Amino acid sequence: MTIQTDTDHARHAIPRAVSLLLNIGHGMDHMFLLIFATAVASIATEFGYTNWTDLMPYGVGAFFLFGIGSLPAGRLGDLWGRRVMMIIFFAGMGAAAILTALTQNAWQLAGALSLLGAFAAIYHPVGIPMLVQNAPNPGEIIGINGLAGNLGIAVAAVVTGFLVKWFGWRVAFVVPGVLAIGCGILFAVLCPLETEAPGKRKGKARIVLTPAMMARAFAVMTAAAVTSSLLFNFTTNGNAQLLSQRFTGVLEDPALLGILLAVIYTVASFMQIIVGRLIDRVPFKPLQFWMSIAQVPFLILAAHAQAWWMFAALLAVMIFVFGSIPFTDAMIVRYVDDRLRSRVAGMRLTVAFGISSLAVWLLGPLVKSMGFAALLWTMAAIAAIRTALLLFLPDEPAPVRSAA
Repeated sequence: MTIQTDTDHARHAIPRAVSLLLNIGHGMDHMFLLIFATAVASIATEFGYTNWTDLMPYGVGAFFLFGIGSLPAGRLGDLWGRRVMMIIFFAGMGAAAILTALTQNAWQLAGALSLLGAFAAIYHPVGIPMLVQNAPNPGEIIGINGLAGNLGIAVAAVVTGFLVKWFGWRVAFVVPGVLAIGCGILFAVLCPLETEAPGKRKGKARIVLTPAMMARAFAVMTAAAVTSSLLFNFTTNGNAQLLSQRFTGVLEDPALLGILLAVIYTVASFMQIIVGRLIDRVPFKPLQFWMSIAQVPFLILAAHAQAWWMFAALLAVMIFVFGSIPFTDAMIVRYVDDRLRSRVAGMRLTVAFGISSLAVWLLGPLVKSMGFAALLWTMAAIAAIRTALLLFLPDEPAPVRSAA
């Protein structure tokens, strides 16, 4: 195992305005995918469904294409260039959101959401490698980027709740869609042209593993990402309805429940900055292990808590679920050369998000048949499996940091 210091990667960083737009893009990416989950009850009523659980499976196409679309998006990011792919991301996602607002039945909605998921798939294998290329502190940058992404989830909860309440669910798709197209125009203006595509550059991974260790690291990375994505999709797509159920008779205003959910997501999101900084400073494997195992008892507590105790338990769950997000991207930065990162990220995301899209399809039927308590126990088991998988990661010393 060979460790490259930060001086091995010292080149010009991307402009600050472009970094800001890349972080905003991460927030939009997660926000757009969760508008449907937040507004599903209102959409179900308009489309003639008696229960939101019957409409929820129609959103699976968005998350499935969000997964499998990562593979071609990552390849095109390395071969075409990341700048052009990010312009397509902003413009395409905005247009798909506006198209979703124009749908008139469940199957049209499913098609528009699937198109939205296909464009949303571009961000993770392209935007994050673009953000951390040549960065001396990738863990911290990934943590900040993760915060931006999860703040998008918080925005989806509170803004969608208010837009649905005052203007209807269609406006909840149109407003973010117009903003995304505007961000795409700004990105095209502010982001410098790339002199060459990432796939044509020369470089070296920060930590060079033997082929056998690399294969093991990639297998663990992918398996851990699958379990982590399952937890992420089950929680973020089900939390709005979970809070609504557990606060029955205590608090029933959808806008206020949206604020509570936004508070949970906002507080939990800041854990990613803490974890991102720790990734650059402490041994990688034990940090991941303890962040993962901490999810198990809080998921079990959330399975049986009510009202404000439920709020506290769900806050603890999301702190550790969100706090575990930076690890997979950090592994790619550590073990993979920049000219291959988008393709490797695309392969990993295709498997992880493709399988975890089942969570969206199963969420409604599972809750309808066995309730939220059993679902949360299932999620605790998934968290325990993820913890066991992390034991197979290669051991490595604490990160090497340069004086600069």
